[in-house]
Amino acid sequence: MDFYVFLGTVAATFFTLLSTIFYMIYGKFRVQETIITTSSSPPTSPQSSLSCNQKHDVFPSFHGADVRKAFLSHILKEFKRKGIDTFIDNNIERSKSIGPELIEAIRGSKIAVVLLSKDYASSSWCLNELVEIMKCRKMLDQTVMTIFYEVDPTDVKKQTGDFGKVFKKTCMGKTNKVIRKWIEALSEVATIAGEHSRNWDNEAAMIEKISTDISNKLNKFTPVRDFDGLVGMGAHMEKLELLLCLDSCEVRMIGIWGPPGIGKTTIVRFLYNQLSSSFELSIFMENIKTMHTILASSDDYSAKLILQRQFLSKILDHKDIEIPHLRVLQERLYNKKVLVVLDDVDQSVQLDALAKETRWFGPRSRILITTQDRKLLKAHRINNIYKVDLPNSDDALQIFCMYAFGQKTPYDGFYKLAREVTSLVGELPLGLRVVGSYFREMSKQEWKKEISRLSARLDGKIESILKFSYDALCDEDKDLFLHIACFFNHGSIEALEDFLGKTFLDIAQRLHVLAEKSLISINSSYVKMHDSLVQLGREIVRKQSVREPGQRQFIVDVRDIFQVLADDTAGGRSVIGIDLYLYQNDDVLNISEKAFEGMSNLQFLRFRDFGNREIVCLPHSLTYLSQKLRLLHWDYFPMTCFPSKFNPEFLVELNMRWSKLEKLWEEIQPLRNLKRMDLFSLPYFLINLNYPLRNLKRMILSNSRNLKELPDLSSATNLEVLTLNGCSSLVELPFSIGYAINLQRINLSFCSNLVELPSSIGNATNLKELHLTYCSSLMELPSSIGNCTNLKMLDLSLCSNLIKLPSSIRNAIKLEAFILAGCESLKELPSFIGKATNLMILDLRHLPCLVELPSFIGNLHKLTKLSLRGCKKLQVLPTNINLEFLDELDLTDCILLKTFPAISTNIKRLYLRGTQIEEVSSSLRSWPRLQNLQMVYSENLSEFSHVLERITVLELRDINIREMTPWLNRITRLRRLKLSGCGKLVSLPQLPDSLTILDADNCGSLERLGCSFNNPNIRHLDFTNCLKLDKEARDLIIQATARNYSILPSREVHEYITNRAIGNSLTVKLNQRALPTSMRFKACIVLADKGDHEASNEGRMEVCLTIMERQNDFITSTCVSKNHSFRDFLTEHLYTFEVLVDVEVTSDELVFDFKLNSEKWEIGECGVLELKNHVQTFSEIDSWDNY
Repeated sequence: MDFYVFLGTVAATFFTLLSTIFYMIYGKFRVQETIITTSSSPPTSPQSSLSCNQKHDVFPSFHGADVRKAFLSHILKEFKRKGIDTFIDNNIERSKSIGPELIEAIRGSKIAVVLLSKDYASSSWCLNELVEIMKCRKMLDQTVMTIFYEVDPTDVKKQTGDFGKVFKKTCMGKTNKVIRKWIEALSEVATIAGEHSRNWDNEAAMIEKISTDISNKLNKFTPVRDFDGLVGMGAHMEKLELLLCLDSCEVRMIGIWGPPGIGKTTIVRFLYNQLSSSFELSIFMENIKTMHTILASSDDYSAKLILQRQFLSKILDHKDIEIPHLRVLQERLYNKKVLVVLDDVDQSVQLDALAKETRWFGPRSRILITTQDRKLLKAHRINNIYKVDLPNSDDALQIFCMYAFGQKTPYDGFYKLAREVTSLVGELPLGLRVVGSYFREMSKQEWKKEISRLSARLDGKIESILKFSYDALCDEDKDLFLHIACFFNHGSIEALEDFLGKTFLDIAQRLHVLAEKSLISINSSYVKMHDSLVQLGREIVRKQSVREPGQRQFIVDVRDIFQVLADDTAGGRSVIGIDLYLYQNDDVLNISEKAFEGMSNLQFLRFRDFGNREIVCLPHSLTYLSQKLRLLHWDYFPMTCFPSKFNPEFLVELNMRWSKLEKLWEEIQPLRNLKRMDLFSLPYFLINLNYPLRNLKRMILSNSRNLKELPDLSSATNLEVLTLNGCSSLVELPFSIGYAINLQRINLSFCSNLVELPSSIGNATNLKELHLTYCSSLMELPSSIGNCTNLKMLDLSLCSNLIKLPSSIRNAIKLEAFILAGCESLKELPSFIGKATNLMILDLRHLPCLVELPSFIGNLHKLTKLSLRGCKKLQVLPTNINLEFLDELDLTDCILLKTFPAISTNIKRLYLRGTQIEEVSSSLRSWPRLQNLQMVYSENLSEFSHVLERITVLELRDINIREMTPWLNRITRLRRLKLSGCGKLVSLPQLPDSLTILDADNCGSLERLGCSFNNPNIRHLDFTNCLKLDKEARDLIIQATARNYSILPSREVHEYITNRAIGNSLTVKLNQRALPTSMRFKACIVLADKGDHEASNEGRMEVCLTIMERQNDFITSTCVSKNHSFRDFLTEHLYTFEVLVDVEVTSDELVFDFKLNSEKWEIGECGVLELKNHVQTFSEIDSWDNY
C-alpha cells in the first residue's frame, strides 16, 4: 500500500512540475495572448495559477526551541489579528526527513516565511524544509520572506560564526549530496531581503511591520475581479492587439477615439489593469480635460511645468517633486519602459507637455490617449487610432443586464422587458449603465409601470435618458448631484465631507446612493462624474434662471460670471457657488466693488488662473465677502488685504496662490474650521498668520521668497503637510513646530538661507518625508531627528555645507530613499546606511569624501538604484555582494575607478562612461535584464566580445586619437556614439546599422566618413564645426534620413535640396495628380548674422516652421506649425530637420514659412525636399541611447 502511495505522490509531483513549466514557457511566449482571452477569464499570474491548490496564506519555517514561546507566539497572534491564515505543524511528528503532509503544506501556501535563528541549522528537519521552500520559490514562483532573529545574514550565507558551528554538527554523518543541498539553500535564502531583529529596538514594531508587509503581499495575490462584468472587451482587445504590437521594441502611441459615454475610459482602464505589471513604470492620468486643463497657447511654459509636475509626481510616486525645466520628464523616463494612459485629452498642448515625442520614453513603452477629437490625434502624428464603435444589440443588452440584474442575462420572465428598455435607451454604454441601475431590484409590475413612463419621456437623446434617472432621486440626493456636477467633480471624499458634511446628513450614504445609481463612480477615495452627467447637472442649474444667472444656485459659465460680477445687484441670495476658469479667455473681468454684497449665502468661490493675471480687475477694491464662505480659491488675488468685515469662521480651505496679499485680516480671526491653506508665492514677509490653526492639515507657502519667519505653530497639532520650498529668505523654523506632532511631510527645498532645524522637530514621530534639497546654509541636522523612526524619504541633495549627520539617524531604518548628492562638505559616508535594509534608492553623486564604497552596501538587498556619478575620488567597489534587485548603477565620471565587480547580475542600466574601467566580467553576456550599457572607447575593448555585444552608448574622450579601429562595427547594439571635441580625429570607420545618434561636434580635423547611415530611425547627426569635411562626407550627411535633425558646415543650401530660396519663405509646387494622405519633407536653413555678437549669448535656437496651402495666390489653410530646437546659433552651417504633413491637402501648392526666436539672427537661405516613399513610423527610435 505504501508503494502505491509513493507512486501517486511521484506522479502528482511530476504533473505539477510539468504544468508549471508549461505555464512559465507559454506565459512568456506572448503577453498579448492574455489580453484577448480576458473577457471570459482574467489572466493568471504564477501566484493566482496556483491559488486553487493553496490552503494557507503563510507557511512558517522555524526552530521551535529558539522562538516558539516568545517571538513566534507574538507574530502568530498578529497574523491572526490581520486575518492571515498560517499553517501550524503542532500535530505533525518531527523526524529527520519531512513527509508528504509537510511538503503539501509548503506547496499549498502562498508565502513561506523563514525565521532564521541561531540554532535553526541544528535541525535537519528545518534544513530539509528550507530545501523544499527554495525549490518552490524556483519552480512555482512562491514568495519567500526572511526574518533574521539574533543571527547575522552573512553567517547564514557562509555558514560561519556560531550559526556555522551548529550547522557543521548537523552535517556530521550526512552525505555530500544532502550537505550540498543544505548549503545551496542557506546561501540563497540569506540573500533574500528581510527584517533583522538587531535593527529594531522595539520587537512589537518589527512584528507589526512584518505582518503588514505580508498582508499587503496577500492583497496583491488576490485575483482582480473588478472587470469581470465588462461586456465586449474581448473584441476590443483583439483589435487593439494589432495596434499595441507588444512584441516590438519601438515606442508606440495609440489613440482611442469616440464620442462621450461610449466606453473609451473603461477600455483603457481594462487594458491598463492587464498590462501595467509588465512595465517598469505606469500611470493612468484620468480625465485630463477637467483635471489638468491648461492654456491653449503652446508658449505657456509655466502651465506645461505644472502638468509635467503632476505627471512625474504620480508616475515616480514622488510628492512635491521639483521640475525646473521641461526636459525633466524626458530625462527621467527616456530609458524606462513605461505604460502611459492619458484619458480624455482635449488640447494638443496637453500632449505637447506630457508626450510630445516618442523619444521621451524608453523602448517598448506604450502611450494610450483617449479623446473625442480625432483631429487632435492626427495633428500629433498619431496614426495608430482605434475608433470605439457602439456595441451591437446583444452586447447592449448584456451591458444593461449587468446593472439591472448583476449578471449578463435577464432574470426568468424579464427578457422581453429588458429588450424593450434597451431599445428605448439605445446602445450608448453610459445610458445603459444609468438606466440599468435605475431598474435594479424592481418587481415585474414596477418594471412595466416605469417602462411606460420611460417611453413617454425619452426623445432619443442621451440628455433625456440621464434626466430620467436624476428625476427619480430624492430632493437631497438631487442637490448633492448638482453640487458635484457644478463644483466638486473629481474631488476627494475627504474634501466633500469637509465642505458638505454640515449641509447633507450622512453624506457618505448619499454618495453611496449616487454610485449605486451609476450617477457617480468612486475610485481611490475620489468622486468622478461622467462629462455627460456634468453637462446634465449644469443644464438643470442653468434652467433655474435662464435670463438672470445671478439667481441660480451655481454660476460656472465664464460669460455668466462676467455679467454677474460686473453688476452690483446681479448676484442674489440663491447663489452658493461660483467657479471661474480663466483659460482661453482674452476679456478683462471688471469686478464691481459691491459685486458680492447680494450673495450672502455664497459658500464656494473659486477663480482658477494659469497666468492671465491681468484679466481680473478690481477698480475699487471689494467691500464684502460672504461670512458663509467655506472655500476661497482666488489665483492672483489683486488686493493687499481681505475686506475688513470678512469673517472666515466657516472657511475650510484658503487658496490664494500668486496673490498680492500683505496681510489677511486686521485682527486675529477664529479659523476653527480651516484645514488647508495654500499661499504659494507670497510677495511680502510681514504677513500676519498668527491665528489658531488647530484643524489645519496642509500649509503651503512655497516660493514666498521674502518670507523670513513662520507663524506660531503651537496650535497646529493636526498639521500633516508643510510645504516651504523656494522660501529663500527663511532662516529658521519656529520651535513651535514641535507641537505639530502629526506632520508627515516637510518640504524645505531651496530654502538656501536656512541655517538649522529646531530640536523640536524630533517630536514629529510620524514624519515620512523630509526634503532639504539645496539648503546650502545647513551645516548639520539635530540629533532629535533620530526620533523620526517612520522616515521613508530623506533628501539632502546639494546641502553643500552639511558636514556630518547625527549618529541618531541610525534609527531611521524604514528609509526607502536617501539622497546625499552634492553634499560636498560631508566628511564621511554615514555607517547607519548599512542598517537601512529597506533602502531602494541611494543617491551619492558628487561626494568628494567617497574613496571606497563600504561593504555594508551589501546589506541593502532591496536596493534598485545606486548612483555614484561624479565621485571623482572613488577607487574601490566592494566584492562578494549580490544586490539582486538592483536595476540601475551609475558610475559615470568616477575617474579613478578601474575595476567593476559584478555586484548584481540583474542590472538593467549600467553607466561606466568617464571611468578607467576597460574590462567587465564575462558573465555580463548572460545578464538577462541588461538594456543599457554606456562605456568609454578603448582599444582594449576589442578583446572583450561579451562587452561589445551589450554596449549601447560609447563615448570617445581621447582628444589625441586620429583614427578609430574597424571593430567598432561589431558593437551591434550601439545606439549612440559621442565624439564631441576630438579635435585630431581625421576619419570614421564603418559604423553599426543600429546607430541612431552621432555626436561629432567640434571634431575640427574630421575629413572622411568611411560609413553609411542606413538606419531609417536615425535621430540626429551633429557635425557642428567640422569644417574640414570633404564633399563626399557632406553629401552623405545631407542625404541621410535624420528624423530629428542634422547639422553640418555649409554656406548655402545643398544642391541635393531641390527647392531653394533666399530668405525665410518658399513655395513648393506639388505635381502629383493624386496627392498622398501624408507627405514627409526635409527642410533646411542657413543663418545670417544681423550684428556683431557672441552666439552663445542667445541660448537654444528655436525654428518654427509653418506649412500652408495656397490656391490662386491665396492662403487657404494651415497644415502644420511646429517648433524645432537646436543647441546653438551658428553661421556657415546647414540645419536640416524632417516634418510630416499628415492632413488632407487639396491645393497644388504649399508655402513653407520659417521663423527664429531671435532678433539678432535671420534666415539667409531655406530649402525643402519632398521625401519619396518614406517609411512612416511613429516609434522612430529606441531610446536606450539618451543620457
